[in-house]
Amino acid sequence: MRKLDICIKSGLHFRTHRQHPDDDSVKTLTLECVDPQMVPVPRHWGRLAHRLLERAMTQATRPLPPPDGMGPTYRKILWRLIPFLFVCNLFNYLDRVNVGFAKLQMLRDLGMSQTVYGLGAGIFFIGYLACGVPSNLILQRIGARRWVAIMMVSWGLLSTCLLFVRTPAGFYTLRLLTGAAEAGFFPGILLYLTRWFPRDRHGRVTTVFMSAIPISGVLGGPLSGWILGYFSAGQGGLAGWQWMFLLQGLPTVLLGNGVWFLLSDGVQEASWLNPQEKQALARVLADDEAGKPAGASTSLRAVLCNPAVWLLGTVYFCIQSGVYAINFWLPSIIQDSGVTDPVRIGLMSAIPYLAAAVFMVLMGRSADRRGERRWHLVIPLLMGAAGLCIAASVTDNLGLALFGMTLATMGAVSGLPLFWPLTNGFLTAAAAAGGLALINSTGQVAGFVSPYLVGWIKDTTHSTQLALYVLAGAMLLGAALVLRVPACAVNQ
Repeated sequence: MRKLDICIKSGLHFRTHRQHPDDDSVKTLTLECVDPQMVPVPRHWGRLAHRLLERAMTQATRPLPPPDGMGPTYRKILWRLIPFLFVCNLFNYLDRVNVGFAKLQMLRDLGMSQTVYGLGAGIFFIGYLACGVPSNLILQRIGARRWVAIMMVSWGLLSTCLLFVRTPAGFYTLRLLTGAAEAGFFPGILLYLTRWFPRDRHGRVTTVFMSAIPISGVLGGPLSGWILGYFSAGQGGLAGWQWMFLLQGLPTVLLGNGVWFLLSDGVQEASWLNPQEKQALARVLADDEAGKPAGASTSLRAVLCNPAVWLLGTVYFCIQSGVYAINFWLPSIIQDSGVTDPVRIGLMSAIPYLAAAVFMVLMGRSADRRGERRWHLVIPLLMGAAGLCIAASVTDNLGLALFGMTLATMGAVSGLPLFWPLTNGFLTAAAAAGGLALINSTGQVAGFVSPYLVGWIKDTTHSTQLALYVLAGAMLLGAALVLRVPACAVNQ
């Protein structure tokens, strides 16, 4: 059985070799070109080059079966790591976006404007952007178990302290510090998972981990609405929004302490794997790393100068523009459609996330099964843009607005896990710590721009209509940029 590795560096480099380690037959063909999609073929070996190119494109889109005997090991790792990381990610996202529900009462109690809320929601991502790369490099140095535990305890305490906010300055400060504390969690876990699973399994594993995002909406919406309604009488001297920050922040502190006991830093430190499983997994991961592009970045400086990293960061920015607009403003859009009961708003806001959770899993499985990455991301982005346009055009019709936001949520949120496998074709293990964090931080700038933009436009025009159209345009731009990524670099 032959395996094809595809490398891109100012052109295309195709290297074929046999999977068996004793087979030393290697054939190399280099095609230099300006545009990877337009490959010039010299006349003196035109037919040979054409056949090899056709074979390259065919094999690049064909998923490789897992090595014999590795299935039980992967399942063992999956059930050991993913359920706990799923819960951690659920509270990570809930602590990040629960201000969207707090806004329903907090602005009235504190006398804040929509613009103040939008800036406070978005300033979180200034801290996130500033600390993303350093945090991941610290994780690389001291280990995932120790650093993830520190991060979770820190952001859990800071998120809880939001209940003491009285002024815009206090709101901004705590949101900024919470963003700095959370910065390394998501890219750090993505890096952590690459130490346990080869590339051909990243799609489904990342999808399961990231399905915590829509599930946080499914569970967090009704829970937040219930807390706001139940504690609206001011029990214990606290308003409903203060109880919400308290009850949703403290569990993160407890989970952070659990990280120390439940996670292992790597394969060799995993006491729950036997020596044979460790040896087999280490061999598979080494082969997977050797199959990455020879021209991929190997240092942080190279990552910073790599146009592909910035292209992917821009795509991620476009995706997150839609995601955060939905996360921070969905409750308000439902409220503006005539719904005033917090519990009902919470229940209705769960509908889009429930649909997104199902769609995300289906698309992730399809992408891995077919070995195709680009169109599995482009289609959800087009859905997201269409949904935002529908919601913007029928703001006075609750049913149609909710349908539009459901379609937008399915597309935007499902795009998150479908995006990350694209990075595997460009970053080696040496560059992944900085590269993943840089791409993630670039995308998270949308978390600042998007909520602030929506808040400013709503204060100016007294409507979210124009803002939703702008964000739909951002998602269309993201879809167009994805198609600029060479298929042979990301399909496998």
